[in-house]
Amino acid sequence: MNTVAEVDKTNAVAATGQTTVTMRPRIKLSSRSIAIDHPDPEQGERLMSDAFGVSDPDAMYGMLRQLVRASAIGNKPDPVNLSFMMSMVESIKPRDSIEAMLVTQMVSVHVMAMRCAHHLANEEDIARQETAGRALTRLARTFPAQIEALSRYRNNGTPAVTVQNLSVGDGGRAIVGNVTQHANLIVSDKGSAEANA
Repeated sequence: MNTVAEVDKTNAVAATGQTTVTMRPRIKLSSRSIAIDHPDPEQGERLMSDAFGVSDPDAMYGMLRQLVRASAIGNKPDPVNLSFMMSMVESIKPRDSIEAMLVTQMVSVHVMAMRCAHHLANEEDIARQETAGRALTRLARTFPAQIEALSRYRNNGTPAVTVQNLSVGDGGRAIVGNVTQHANLIVSDKGSAEANA
């Protein structure tokens, strides 16, 4: 399924004399299979694997099958939904298989949350509104948790903290490490460091 924008981009690339297009290849869906639509099947697999951040074709096809199922409306895969989901995966740029799994979950959770929002907005039955509202709330809470998990994973398990300004007076002490404050007691997971100004 080519869109006008894709055709125009291909024509623009051809007009400039560039020989390769590094866009993620399209997916061909049939009733029984998923195929990568690319003139060079090996390059198509590599480009799709790069979009998922994985090097193993089995991992890439597994993720792709899962996204196809998550994109379905009713029991039929939706190519427009799938294209959107793939675009989001590609824009987040997973770097390995762990990130690929988390990113595909994030994209799926977003799509499901938006479906719940649609049902909530269009449902007249109170019980169904409540069900859609509860599902939407759960999904909306899951998404930021997934973003935090991705951020922690990308930062090797530690949250990113930026100290912009630190002043320690003469004879003062600075604590280096994770700090939690409980009432009037400050607890540090590392020792304090003497700081001389």
